[in-house]
Amino acid sequence: MIGVLVVDDDFYVAGINARYVSRVPGFRVVGRVHDAASAFDAVQAGGVDLILLDHYLPDESGLSLTRRLRREGPAVDVLMVTADNRTASVQEALRAGVLQYIVKPFTFEALRGKLEAYARLRGALRDTELDQERIDRLLGSLCAPAAAAPMPKGYTQRTAELIRHIVTRAGRPVSAHDVSEQARVSRSTAQRYLKYLEEEGRLHLTLKYGDSGRPEHYYSTV
Repeated sequence: MIGVLVVDDDFYVAGINARYVSRVPGFRVVGRVHDAASAFDAVQAGGVDLILLDHYLPDESGLSLTRRLRREGPAVDVLMVTADNRTASVQEALRAGVLQYIVKPFTFEALRGKLEAYARLRGALRDTELDQERIDRLLGSLCAPAAAAPMPKGYTQRTAELIRHIVTRAGRPVSAHDVSEQARVSRSTAQRYLKYLEEEGRLHLTLKYGDSGRPEHYYSTV
């Protein structure tokens, strides 16, 4: 089993990423921390093969932590997960020794593809020698775009993107009622898509309790 340390300052996002990792065969979550100091200590304690590392941490950037681990820590691989998609940031990450770079928000299928490619590379590196064709194939699989996951039956990509766009544009948590009015779909349809997008890690769910005592569901972007 490949031991993965999930590092993200957002407790909710860290939980989603940990659940994603635990769903991929051959991988297990060995820890979940929210700052660079805790991540460094966890790696030093052992059992970590791969770090799912956010760039924006409260005490040190993910790239700075990566460089420090290269100098002082045991051998560990890094998959950077961040909202930072600037070219300079990607270049800096590669120079720091980041093996893979994935931009938030991402789906389970996208992360699974990266983890499976990493597992193949890790397995191949146990061999004494590799010919050029196999090296090219393995390194190419790390950079290949993830295949789009098929939508569940009864859902369409167009409607899902429309609803996510409405939530993003709102700039505040919105309810299924708010979304249904803007998307011109029934409230039940809006609720189904909002729940699907939340389960995929593309929206954040907040429960608010009113006078009735029943929680109201509000959604915002991750």
